[in-house]
Amino acid sequence: MRPLTLTGGQILAGDRLHGADLHTACGLITEHRDSSALTFDATGLHILPGIIDIHGDAFERQIQPRPGIEFPMDLALQDTERQLLSNGITTAFHGVTLSWEPGLRSLETWRALLAALDAGTWTADMRIHLRWEEYNLEALEPALADIAAGRVHLLAFNDHTPAILRRMPDPLKASKYSERAALPLDDFRAIAAAVGARVTEVPEARARIAAAARAAGLPMASHDDDTAETRIAYRALGARICEFPVAEAVAVAARAAGDAVVMGSPNVVRGKSHLGWASAARLAEAGLCTILSSDYFYPCMMRAAYILSGRGVLDLPAAWALISTNPAAATGLTDRGAIAPGKRADLVLIDPSGPTPRLVATIAAGRLASLSSAAHARLNR
Repeated sequence: MRPLTLTGGQILAGDRLHGADLHTACGLITEHRDSSALTFDATGLHILPGIIDIHGDAFERQIQPRPGIEFPMDLALQDTERQLLSNGITTAFHGVTLSWEPGLRSLETWRALLAALDAGTWTADMRIHLRWEEYNLEALEPALADIAAGRVHLLAFNDHTPAILRRMPDPLKASKYSERAALPLDDFRAIAAAVGARVTEVPEARARIAAAARAAGLPMASHDDDTAETRIAYRALGARICEFPVAEAVAVAARAAGDAVVMGSPNVVRGKSHLGWASAARLAEAGLCTILSSDYFYPCMMRAAYILSGRGVLDLPAAWALISTNPAAATGLTDRGAIAPGKRADLVLIDPSGPTPRLVATIAAGRLASLSSAAHARLNR
């Protein structure tokens, strides 16, 4: 790849924006310009660290755009990568739910996604966030094998099965799951009942997969913690990331113990949780939310950071850290999340003028990965 020099922009380095030229070579940020470098005129633009999405499951809509209608995995991932890069996301932890449910969240889909990632050549750094559904006892051994093989980069404990079982008597609510699994409702209910009957086996399986993650040095998260006691139990297993706490008190307890707390950026952009839970913006401003994820909509990450900086409590460096520096630290990615010599050249160039910020270019590991129409005129070859 050609070295690159960005001139005239405002670089976010440390806790402030400052004007300076920025140089890259061999996929890294460097201190000096290479004589063969392309030049990109970044005048008027913010130059920010590439976005790190610790939890995104919008890719599921590329695999299954309608309930029960699936498309080839390679095609789905190609479109997903385009969406990531066009929204400034250079590192994506795909939140892949490995459930006992047939269809979209099945072991077969898990295997197909891993195979497609292995077979492809990708510009974005696409990683696996294993959302382990704790009642999925039949897939425990394959999951343990994939963790041991280094195919998983983050483990999250999901315990959605009790809620699914409570919804089974209601045909309207139950049909959501049966349609996703492409099964008749009665067949899905029978599978759910059989899975629920094995509840006594769940604690041992949870302990085994946690031990495997610890042995592999994986970061771990718990999902939708509803009480401080739940958070304590998962912390004891090694999960130091609290994803989408149901109540503010859980976030308070998590932060008091030094845990990272993840909320969804759509919550910030919409001004509320789609489930009626805590406000992500308010928690971020109170220091209770330390990371924002795409959750289910990639475009919200960049927008959320600028919304927060415009509210007046957090400045842009602090707001941007929620989608760059902080997720890098929580997942052990010491080579990115900040702009400094020797770090990966993962960069986002944003035009902050106008009513909303506009992404001009995404640079992933030194590659010009996504360019707006306006960006081409700025590039001097």
